[in-house]
Amino acid sequence: MASLNKVLVIGNCGKEPEMRFTPSGKPTTSFSVAAGRSYTTQDGERKDETEWFNVITWGKLAEFCNQYINKGQQVYVEGRLQTRSWEGQDGVTKYRTEVIANQVLLLGAKRKESEPESEDVF
Repeated sequence: MASLNKVLVIGNCGKEPEMRFTPSGKPTTSFSVAAGRSYTTQDGERKDETEWFNVITWGKLAEFCNQYINKGQQVYVEGRLQTRSWEGQDGVTKYRTEVIANQVLLLGAKRKESEPESEDVF
């Protein structure tokens, strides 16, 4: 039986990317992306909703995201969903679902000439 875990998100970066390094020295960058949608209710009222996605990148893609993505910039993110869990200080198990990105494209705002358009899978 085949299975698929793939997510595509186009939205705006919600905060400046944060880059860290694993104990072995591998870079990882995290940032949030807000994707909105508008719809009309049965009563004719217009509603707007925003969904937030936590994005994680690794290696050269992490370096690219840290260098070129800024808060508010529109981005395309492609990857897979991963949920992790841990025990909080209060003893309660906490869960977080993240997009593990394998492709990030810069969209929207005009880029500096020195900036590449995108960064693909490494």
